Amino acid sequence: MSFLDFARDVGSKLFARDDEAARKIKDNLDASLTDATKIDVAFDDGCVTLSGECDSQKTKELAILLAGNVKGVGRVEADDLVPTAVMTPPPQSAAPSGAAPAPQAAVESVEYYEIKSGDTLSAIAKRYYGKASAYMAIFEANREVIKDPNKIYPGQKIRIPLA
Repeated sequence: MSFLDFARDVGSKLFARDDEAARKIKDNLDASLTDATKIDVAFDDGCVTLSGECDSQKTKELAILLAGNVKGVGRVEADDLVPTAVMTPPPQSAAPSGAAPAPQAAVESVEYYEIKSGDTLSAIAKRYYGKASAYMAIFEANREVIKDPNKIYPGQKIRIPLA
């Protein structure tokens, strides 16, 4: 994912002036994510650029959503934000002879969804998972972005974990 567009006129209001936007967005990332200390934030005319390192692809996705779901932000670019946790298979000599290879972490497949007027997490869960009661899976995947499952707003973007 190189960039994601957002509704610039909706979201939480973190800054009043463009010259304080990068610092306020960085403060929000630091408060919301456990591994945001190596993420750098730049802001120019509604576009946030994230760079540096983070611990996983999920953290990268959440950083993008946190930065983008801010009033005044219309686009987030994160080409230069690199997840450092890359799973590599163990060397062949590490596995005992005849033993099955060690399992590797599955890469989580996600889709991004923009909240529409009248949406609820239950309705979104019904659409994606076939049952409204699965709304907690969406909430848990977006806990840093959605603070209360009953408080979502049109224009907000969230992650939908797939299978």
